[in-house]
Parts: sequence; C-alpha cells; structure tokens
Amino acid sequence: MNPLITMFFMSNISLGLIITASSYHWLLAWIGLELNTMAILPMMAKLHHPRATEAATKYFITQATASSMILLSSTMNAWKMGTWDITQLSTQPSTTLLTIALALKLGLAPMHFWLPEVMQGTTMSTAMIIATWQKLPPISLLHITSNQLPTTVLFLLAIISTLTGGWTGLNQTQLRKILAFSSIAHLGWIIIISPLSKNLLTLNLVIYLIMTSSMFTTLIMSTAKTAKDLGTTWTTSPTLTTITMINLMSLGGLPPLIGFLPKWLTLEELTKHHLLPLATVLALSSLLSLMFYMRLTYITTLTIAPQTTNNTMKWRFKPNKPTNPTSMTTMMLLLLPLTPLIYTY
Repeated sequence: MNPLITMFFMSNISLGLIITASSYHWLLAWIGLELNTMAILPMMAKLHHPRATEAATKYFITQATASSMILLSSTMNAWKMGTWDITQLSTQPSTTLLTIALALKLGLAPMHFWLPEVMQGTTMSTAMIIATWQKLPPISLLHITSNQLPTTVLFLLAIISTLTGGWTGLNQTQLRKILAFSSIAHLGWIIIISPLSKNLLTLNLVIYLIMTSSMFTTLIMSTAKTAKDLGTTWTTSPTLTTITMINLMSLGGLPPLIGFLPKWLTLEELTKHHLLPLATVLALSSLLSLMFYMRLTYITTLTIAPQTTNNTMKWRFKPNKPTNPTSMTTMMLLLLPLTPLIYTY
C-alpha cells in the first residue's frame, strides 16, 4: 500500500480514538467508533486474498453490530432520562446492552469468536493494530461508564474470558491465533478491575499494550508465523531469540518482568474488596495462559532446530519492514522497579 494512503488511514484510526475518548455525547462517541472501524477495513483487505476479505467482512459485521447496540442503548437511555450525556447512563436495560456491546467490540468471551479468525486472516502489522490500538476506543468508553455498568456482568465476562483465553490457546500453533487468545485473557484482567480502580485499569491497559506491541514487533522482525518458525529464530539472530523469550515470559506474568505487575496489583485489589473466590479463580486461570507461553518459550530457546540448508541460510531472508523491538523489551525488563512511582502517580 502507498505510504501516503497508509498514513491517511492511520491518521483516521487515531482520529476515531480521539473523538471517542474526548466526547461526552453518545452520538459523537458512535461517530468515533465508526470512523475507527472504517479506516482499518481497507488495511485488512489490501492483500486481495480470500482469507483477508473474509477477515475484513467478519470484522465489519461484528463492529457494526456492536456500534448499533451502543447507539440503541444510548437512545433507550435518552428516551427514558432525556439526556445524551455519556456519564448519565442510568437505566438498567441501557447499561446491560452497553456492556454486551463493549464486550462484543473488545472480543471478550463468550463474544470472542470473531477475534482469532480476523487476526489470522490479516498481516502481522494489521493484527498488531487490531490487538492494541483498536481496543482503545471501547476501553475508553468502559473507563467513562464503568461506575454505571453492572458489576456482576463485568466480573462474569472477565472470568469467562480468562478461562476461555487460557483453554483455547493451549491447542493452537498459529502465533496470531495464540496472541488473539492471549489478548482475550488479558482483557479479562483489565475488565475485572474496571469497577474497582480506574488507575489500575489504566496501568493494566498500558502494560498490555507494551507487551503485545513488543511481541508483535519481534515476530515481524523474525518473520515467524507459527510455533515451528520460533524454533529457527536463533539462525536469524541469537539476540532476537533472547528478546522473544523475555516477551513470552512477560506475557505469562512471571516476575521480575513487567507482566507480573498488573496481575499482582489486580489480585491485591480484589482481596482488599474481599473478593477472594474471584481472585482465586482468576489466579488459577492465569496458569492456563502461562502453560502455552512456556511451551512457546521452550520451543524458542530450549530446543535446537534440525540443521538443514534452508535453516542455516535463513539469516539471508530479511523482513520487508525492519522493526526495532529493543525499546519495548527494555521497558518490560526495567519497569517493575518503578512500580511504586507508576502506581501512585
């Protein structure tokens, strides 16, 4: 795609987020969501491949349905309360419908079926945008309205998402699908803390964006698309192999990496609110996600791939778009000592 056209679409994606996050009128928030959706569709369908076209169609139908549900919930609230203010969402049917719509937009279980298929049908760079930037507009609405949304429904969605993301990710070999289920599990941790602490919601989101972006940039750099490809990254760069191992362990939430921080603080906040059964189920469900992360770590760094001619010459095949994941990986290593400063700020 032409760089000018790509820049145009990326600026529209950014504009959609800005409009949604800064608006207090439901119609403006809906316009921002639609602009965000329409701008990424050409980027998804640019391959002119049946899988890419199918992914773009699925994404459009899902996002259009969720946006319509958001508009319907706001209309119902305006009919009842006489206001279009986002912060004044107070009627029970409207809040429940909005929660379901945001879950559908984010890809939370049990409305998650579109996310793995859509990410698998696109390129790595577009999948990275779907897993990171496209989550920001609905999460900004969740941040604004979390005090009005039904807490029980949010907790239920979070538990189902962490369990589903862990169980279904165990059976995958495609890295984009694994990262899609990883996104579902991480969003469960973000959703469960939204009614309890806005600061912790923001911290969880920022760390999720850092970890996921770092993982995608390393995969783009190593041109790896399946778990088998990770076993040959050492022929491309031993340093990149080490970075991939750090990324995977951070996504799994192992200390002293930064991925441990949001899980630790989330479990602490849940115990402070005497939600011990919820915290226990959440901690146990994270072991499922940790299982497939450690399996990928084992494939990447603890095994030696067979020595074939194609394997030893892989370093000659350079990626079309070179990326530098160094800054992201450095943050994952060095942010944990700054936890008190980040959390109190």
